[in-house]
Amino acid sequence: MNLSKHSKHIPCLITIFGATGDLSHRKLFPSLFHLFQQDNLDEHIAIIGIGRRDYTNEVFREQVKSSIQKHVKDTDQIDAFMEHVYYFKHDVSDEQSYDSLLSFSNELDSQYQLKGNRLFYLAMAPQFFGIISDYLKSSGLTDTTGFKRLVIEKPFGSDLKSAEQLNNQLRRSFKEEEIYRIDHYLGKDMVQNIEVLRFSNAMFEPLWNNKYISNIQVTSSEVLGVEDRGGYYESSGALKDMVQNHMLQMVALLAMEAPISLNSEDIRAEKVKVLKSLRQLDPQEVKQNFVRGQYDEGFVEGEKVIAYRDEDRVAEDSNTPTFVSGRLTIDNFRWAGVPFYIRTGKRMKSKSIQVVVEFKEVPMNLYYQTDKLLDSNLLVINIQPNEGISLHLNAKKNIQGIDTEPVQLSYAMSAQDKMNTVDAYENLLFDCLKGDATNFTHWEELKSTWKFVDVIQDEWTMNEPNFPNYESGTNGPLESDLLLSRDGNHWWDDIQ
Repeated sequence: MNLSKHSKHIPCLITIFGATGDLSHRKLFPSLFHLFQQDNLDEHIAIIGIGRRDYTNEVFREQVKSSIQKHVKDTDQIDAFMEHVYYFKHDVSDEQSYDSLLSFSNELDSQYQLKGNRLFYLAMAPQFFGIISDYLKSSGLTDTTGFKRLVIEKPFGSDLKSAEQLNNQLRRSFKEEEIYRIDHYLGKDMVQNIEVLRFSNAMFEPLWNNKYISNIQVTSSEVLGVEDRGGYYESSGALKDMVQNHMLQMVALLAMEAPISLNSEDIRAEKVKVLKSLRQLDPQEVKQNFVRGQYDEGFVEGEKVIAYRDEDRVAEDSNTPTFVSGRLTIDNFRWAGVPFYIRTGKRMKSKSIQVVVEFKEVPMNLYYQTDKLLDSNLLVINIQPNEGISLHLNAKKNIQGIDTEPVQLSYAMSAQDKMNTVDAYENLLFDCLKGDATNFTHWEELKSTWKFVDVIQDEWTMNEPNFPNYESGTNGPLESDLLLSRDGNHWWDDIQ
């Protein structure tokens, strides 16, 4: 059922498991409120926040209200919105308490005329996903006259095997098209803009292939360290936390063929094809194509910071990577021979999510000055922080002779900071209500990405790394630069 992109006011009961947690307070409630404020949600909406604590509705509403006030500037209509928010104390592993949740849900359904539409959002640790979805079915909560949808956050499994187990369990209660796996990167406007840039511009679309493109670089760097997530991060690391999902998703968007329509199934089908064309690495190829790193102490923005191994809840001999860069090859007609470089890391020089498309040199330099290299033509897509795009071209210098100089054409989005992540969640929550799964991860995509990442992980587990191997406040270990220089390329650091 594909609803039009413009449909608003979809009645729905939204049940958030883990409603007292950080994600709910920082992202979900502010996003839902914003949707309500902009008239995308109306009176026919009810939200149940589920938690283990003994709260009354009043106490819970107060908490939600203060988190919205903290994260949203304009809080007009906040009281009207709060009337739709309820608290329900519930132990997710106790089958009995789902019966009372069912009767409460039915009450709200008739009170707000929700037409039996139900959205279950699991903002909790992944070990509960399977249990909750099983009980939702056995209690009859999924047996409804309207739609039922399940929204889950990453990590989805810790390797292919665990992801398959979890998926099989969820599929007992929900169909694939009812499962929405959130990847908040795909909710960012500029990431969604990649498709528009590519397919709506006559100057890019014909060039988007191995004839004209030399390489594509995708960077997602953070200045922050692991903060208070040491325990979680130890079990995942940058490969599972970033590469398996966000980074490979962005590569899929950059490399996919034009879909036959903008229906979510057609877009997904193209992404799956790309991910299936990723060249799987042999264990001995991992070392040549992937680099891992872990931050040492150093200076970030002039402040001294500690090494990863000295962080809270991190083992002192930890081999968890906080940095990964890699060289990907896509074996298909369009991309044969074009390396895709990805890198992501913590405690790096700057905070940025950026794509750089580097075009090939013109076959013969102007007037045969073969000793002078022209500056590269680049298309830079800045996803964060200064959202926008820029083109780097060569033009004639304003002096006698024909020397060239690089010029830059830039477009930056308006100053109002569009990149607060509330926006990404807002887009995604609204998509869930509309039933538009374009910007969510399909099981087939997950399967391909885990398959790819598992080989790297297994190889790394077998070999001890020499950590820490990069100073905080730098762009990662030296090996990451060598990865590109072997191909005659370099990272475009500090380019805007």
